[in-house]
Amino acid sequence: MDLDAAWTAFDSVAARDRGVRIVDQFAADPDRLSRLTVEAAGLTIDLSKQSWTREGMEAALGLAHGAEIEAARARLFGGEAVNFTEGRAVLHAALRARPGADYRALGEPVSREVKAVRKAMADYARAVRSGDEAGATGKPFRTVVHVGIGGSDLGPRLVWDALAPRTPDIEVRFVANIDRAEMDQTLTGLDPETTLVIVVSKTFTTQETLANAELARRWLAAALPVDGLDRHFIGVTAAPQLAERFACGRTFAFRDWVGGRYSLWSAVGLSCAIGLGPELFQRMLDGAADMDAHFRDAPLERNAPVLMAAAEIWNVNGLGRSARTVAPYAHRLRRLAAFLQQLEMESNGKRIRDDGSPVPRQTCPVVFGEPGTNGQHAFFQQLHQGPETVPADFVVVARDEEDRPQPALWANALAQAEALMMGKSLKAARDELIAAGHAPAEADRLAPHKTFPGNRPSTAILMERLTPETLGALIALYEHKVFVEGVIWRINSFDQWGVELGKAMARTILGEIESGQSRPHDPSTTALIDRLSE
Repeated sequence: MDLDAAWTAFDSVAARDRGVRIVDQFAADPDRLSRLTVEAAGLTIDLSKQSWTREGMEAALGLAHGAEIEAARARLFGGEAVNFTEGRAVLHAALRARPGADYRALGEPVSREVKAVRKAMADYARAVRSGDEAGATGKPFRTVVHVGIGGSDLGPRLVWDALAPRTPDIEVRFVANIDRAEMDQTLTGLDPETTLVIVVSKTFTTQETLANAELARRWLAAALPVDGLDRHFIGVTAAPQLAERFACGRTFAFRDWVGGRYSLWSAVGLSCAIGLGPELFQRMLDGAADMDAHFRDAPLERNAPVLMAAAEIWNVNGLGRSARTVAPYAHRLRRLAAFLQQLEMESNGKRIRDDGSPVPRQTCPVVFGEPGTNGQHAFFQQLHQGPETVPADFVVVARDEEDRPQPALWANALAQAEALMMGKSLKAARDELIAAGHAPAEADRLAPHKTFPGNRPSTAILMERLTPETLGALIALYEHKVFVEGVIWRINSFDQWGVELGKAMARTILGEIESGQSRPHDPSTTALIDRLSE
């Protein structure tokens, strides 16, 4: 069945199954739980609370078959130009591959280069941690300030929050916002003599990153001797010559087949390799490599990224659901939703297909979230009783870093998922009010406000502990999910032209403000420029 025929079949099943209730499917489909629970790379993924019937799931998987996911997957791992608008391979899997791998980018061998950069990162991280690599005055580094934005910030920030020890030998701080307040806050309390600044920019032309890097350099230069200042300034980029021109004392390079939001596995993760130690960083790569192997080898019907993509497409295109929430019940994963916002919305927030024609359907939903249980006291009201159904991903960690069980977190995560699915009927709400002593008329008045429609889907992702391996696997799981969705929607998940127009216009407006020579704009923009320039 080709993709067009698969979409026709999908639409037919979705229209027929639109009103079915999730909870009823467990009785109608006795092996539903086992069929929709997958173990992969230390994660347990339970999709049994999704909205589909068995036929709906098969129709969604029919899209994967119709889109020839296996062939697309082979092109991805084979280093072909799957980023077809920029003519680039996409090989973040090569960055975390096991020894002996032989990845190629458009036919060019890259695994030896990856190995060399990984060794250089580890050697430098060890030297910084031991004090052999020291600052201009000979003092060892105690803090790394990581300067980046977007994919050069979100991934490393997520990793550091997730894995950092409570009392790190070397602290890592992050600066992304061009608002001077973030840099001021980050530098507060730091000693320039013991501070290492790592500037991360793929092109080394990113306006926000270079502005912040210049602020950091001035701060260092005001306190340190010129001789040795460059030891405090490291560049990570795919344009090393520009980093050297910026007076970075050392540069770690990565190639253009490393997309920004897929780059934390590369030298972009140097700050984390220093702060966590290269051995721990390597363990995270190993966990991601395990998920790569699962994605590459598992049949589609038992393939966790494929099933998660199929569930998303069932919700978005089958049932018209335009948002999804992510609720990690682990404080250390507090940046997961922010990371996934970029990974998913920048990758698949597209409207043009591979042949240049408009996408006839909704693509990526809006992704948002907060850690549980915080989110329960913020937006879960809307999830339970709002008019729009918003699917949820619940990420649950069984034991904390000290191997202590966390039953309060489990109970809340599992209860929220069950409540979203089960709901509460008008009769049940009224009966509860009567049992609590309310008069019948008062029970009739209040009961509608205490009903829950239920039938709201969720996916549960469980891990025994948040380790470097399970974190790597979790991130890679979502990376591959995004890829599968993009193939089915026939869009390019690896470019980001949508961020360019506003950036170009910002440069124009900034130049006008600085020169005092304004060009014509729309009336609103002109008035706002005038007001802010007063």
